[in-house]
Amino acid sequence: MTAKEKLPGSPAGAAAPRFSARESWRIFGIMAEFVEATERLNAIRPAVSIFGSARIPPDHLYYMQAERIARLLSDAGFSVISGGGPGVMEAANKGAYFGKSPSVGLNIQLPMEQQANPYQDISQTFQHFFARKFMFVKFASAYVVMPGGFGTLDELLEAMTLIQTGKSRRIPIILVHGAFWNGLLDWVRDRLVAERMINPADLDLVQVIDEPEAVVEAIFKHYETRGFLPLPEEHELMLNL
Repeated sequence: MTAKEKLPGSPAGAAAPRFSARESWRIFGIMAEFVEATERLNAIRPAVSIFGSARIPPDHLYYMQAERIARLLSDAGFSVISGGGPGVMEAANKGAYFGKSPSVGLNIQLPMEQQANPYQDISQTFQHFFARKFMFVKFASAYVVMPGGFGTLDELLEAMTLIQTGKSRRIPIILVHGAFWNGLLDWVRDRLVAERMINPADLDLVQVIDEPEAVVEAIFKHYETRGFLPLPEEHELMLNL
């Protein structure tokens, strides 16, 4: 069959205009998500994004740690951003909700697991993962990463990649609960560094801290010689993220 021959039952090009029109309108929907979220979130800085499993109950250690960290951050003047769902996300929003600074939920429409928690001063819902992920990076002065699954690892590795490649400004990335993360870090050291997939210095992009008070202290220490908002050159960098 040549490139010009028709497939059985599929007239060449019959559905192309309709599909193309839908794709074009979809682009406007994506643009609207970016514009609406940016306008709503511009006033929340400085902010810290907290990630972690959606599957843990309120009596779990990780939930209680996340809630405590979020409360300390909120009382210290940071808005707290989570994915807006259950588990660690709920814990983060809950801690901030009862603190002094805004609790922000960036919700995503999913067929499973995602249901907005009730502890959000600002709730923004996304249809597209990449628009939502952009907002986590754009508005965060730090990342606090609790134990979690694929989604948590996705956010963690994307943040590390953006900073490593110079596409995003350097912010603290804090892994909480070393017993959970040490195996992964050992593998990164024994495989990625040993086989020269990354530089040894790339491991310095993250730090492991278990105590909630020490998490807040580490974030303040990172910014002790500068403000929390992006510097002019960092702002320009973020415009091209």
